[in-house]
Amino acid sequence: MNRILQELKQTVSASRLNTFHQCRLKFFFRYVAEIQKPGTPALFVGKTVHSVLQGWNLARWRGEPRGQEFFRAMFDTLWSDPESNADIRWRGEEDQQKATAWSMIEAYFQQTPIPKGEKPQGVEVAIEADLIHRGLTKLVGIIDLVRPGGRIVDFKTTSITPSPERTSHQNGLQLTCYGLLYREATGQRESGFELHHLVKLKQPKVVIVEVGKVTQAQESRLYRSVESYLTGLENQDFVPSPGLSCMGCEYFRECKAWAGNYVQRKLAA
Repeated sequence: MNRILQELKQTVSASRLNTFHQCRLKFFFRYVAEIQKPGTPALFVGKTVHSVLQGWNLARWRGEPRGQEFFRAMFDTLWSDPESNADIRWRGEEDQQKATAWSMIEAYFQQTPIPKGEKPQGVEVAIEADLIHRGLTKLVGIIDLVRPGGRIVDFKTTSITPSPERTSHQNGLQLTCYGLLYREATGQRESGFELHHLVKLKQPKVVIVEVGKVTQAQESRLYRSVESYLTGLENQDFVPSPGLSCMGCEYFRECKAWAGNYVQRKLAA
């Protein structure tokens, strides 16, 4: 366990930061104890949709025009992949979920604000930025899409139409990470962000939320969040944060069984 903690201190990502600050005990179960959980239909749908859109962006980046039938074949192959689909608990709804997932992709192809001939600046770009000069650690991340001029795009699937103000706040830490990573990779400032939401409705729709450049206040907020993360790992400060999200948490049973000394027993094992 101590080895895992040391590895977690060496780098930090937006997803780990968000999990840690949402609930430190959940972070422990997922990243320290490494308790594996079956995939959920919602996560599988999101991952599959994301992979198809990644393929669409890569085709444009390579200058290889592809028709919708190509991406339908890609979608079918991804959906039937036994390694990723085997442990999903569909509860008899797989066909319906598959139809919904593809209809979301179709809606995006029809409603995307990205011009047909636009070539991306980058697709699925893995970047790291060293924050050690700030007494922190290395920041890592993968950016879904960078449009010309340094406009960073992140794709999301959701069942609720997003509120621009709430969405920009909830995703602020992630976007700040992406902005700093982009600056590290290019030496230039990002021009802004676009959150492309594929909304899972009876008639799927695409909602674009635009967010401005990272501000100095957002940078400071991120650095403080990373500092808290590193201090929490050092002190093994893994405690629950009960709230509305608990009922949908995959570690609900483990959390209910936690007696205050669970973490210490695990680390001593």
